[in-house]
Amino acid sequence: MDMTAKTNLAYVIGVALGDGNLSRPSKRATRLRITCDADYADIAQEISNALRTLFPTNRVSKVKGPKDTYFNISVYSNKLNKLMPWKVDCGSKFEQNARVPNWILKSNNYTSACLRGLIQTDGSIYLDRGYNFTNNTQDLATDVKNMMECLGYKPHLYIAGQRSGNPKYIVRLSSNVNRFISELSLKKERSQTAIIP
Repeated sequence: MDMTAKTNLAYVIGVALGDGNLSRPSKRATRLRITCDADYADIAQEISNALRTLFPTNRVSKVKGPKDTYFNISVYSNKLNKLMPWKVDCGSKFEQNARVPNWILKSNNYTSACLRGLIQTDGSIYLDRGYNFTNNTQDLATDVKNMMECLGYKPHLYIAGQRSGNPKYIVRLSSNVNRFISELSLKKERSQTAIIP
């Protein structure tokens, strides 16, 4: 796989770690389904295009959910079990403690692409508070913090919701946010997020 293909794969892994799930509804091929808020049609198209590039001979579907509030973007491939950092039929990403693969962490190009995907799914950019990445997996939040540090930024990791028994891990970047947004080619809006509970 050449560098361009691996950069595309790093992006897809970031998106999938954020709002993707693996299943085997037909009992044959594995399906990757990524859920994206309908307010972010450009992001949904970028995800669809990345999947078509990664799986050029496979059908990629983009279907709006009820009341047009979200898109489900899906592709079937038995290569997914080898490409994704968690496995189908072995529990959720959370149960398998899915993390960013080491090969992504060894390259700034792959790190930037993966971060872009993670931000588009589990991140928010606020005009007044900078950038937040929120997840319920501490190791994945730590990976995000480490990737941002490798790119020269100084994020902070916080834990919220401990009293409720459902901790959320928040990586916050409050300085050099405009440079970060520019470096990852993100849009600065009130919030850039594609989270669907």
